[in-house]
Amino acid sequence: MPLSEFELISRFFNRPSKQQYSSVAKGIGDDCAILNVPPEQQLLVSTDTLVEGVHFPEQALARDIAYRCVAVNISDIVAMGGEPQWLSLALTLPRAEEAWVEKFSIGFFEAADDFNVQLIGGDTTRGPLSITLTVYGFTPHGSAVLRSGAQIGDGIYVSGEFGDAAAALHQINSGKQFYPELISQFYRPQPPVALGVALRDVATACIDVSDGLLADLQHILSASEVGGELWLDTIPYSLKLKQYCEANDLDALELACTGGDDYQLCFTMPSKFENKLLESLIQYDVTIKKVGRIVSGKALQCLDANNAVKVMSRSGYQHFG
Repeated sequence: MPLSEFELISRFFNRPSKQQYSSVAKGIGDDCAILNVPPEQQLLVSTDTLVEGVHFPEQALARDIAYRCVAVNISDIVAMGGEPQWLSLALTLPRAEEAWVEKFSIGFFEAADDFNVQLIGGDTTRGPLSITLTVYGFTPHGSAVLRSGAQIGDGIYVSGEFGDAAAALHQINSGKQFYPELISQFYRPQPPVALGVALRDVATACIDVSDGLLADLQHILSASEVGGELWLDTIPYSLKLKQYCEANDLDALELACTGGDDYQLCFTMPSKFENKLLESLIQYDVTIKKVGRIVSGKALQCLDANNAVKVMSRSGYQHFG
């Protein structure tokens, strides 16, 4: 006999928290959660829906789906300089398969523990597989980093490496599992929480890279009403990506710039703050690199090593288009 909605929640999602969250007055088990926002803090809220066959492959494992869902939602809070706190989960299932839900809950709480967040409520219903998460975070009053503050003369910076997740998706869709390290970048992205917090004091604008570096950088330029130069020979990508692309007749730079699903940060700041930022990140496993600059105008130009303009075949992922 299939489990009821309340049995699913009780058995797999209503676990005792490993942390003592003084900000949660009441979590799972009532009509609403009751939450306390600390004085001098602002509440950041973001919601994302992930749909089977659109945001993750149909053959994906439940544990991997859950981890990915949490991580990509956390990334939105990180991009604004916030510290993630809570999650609410709306899970739509075609059927209540106990084994699948158990594995999903394992991956979900694995990610929740990695990012130090608490599940505070949600909903379950029947339908095509989709997962909607709302993530909540704190940032000191007035310190959130927006997309709209980039200034002419700022450097354009990125964290981490790009393109691995796009190559992973190519592997999954083609049935080629040559590089498991790339696969992990798709299912288990690691948005740099410590970097997001550090950017409060130095960054003028920031965005997480989900749809592709070119597409998401363009969002900063549009919101800030400025132009940008992206130096293509400086875009960081892994040796594994290079090897995979060479073996499969793919363009590594194109994947790094337009593939998406990286969940690293792209941000702007005056270059004079670069050393200060690097010093604040010494204790964390975070890398940053300058990959361009903010200029006048409203266009984004991609420049090769000879300073010649290169036109990419696409800018990134689009939900409708």
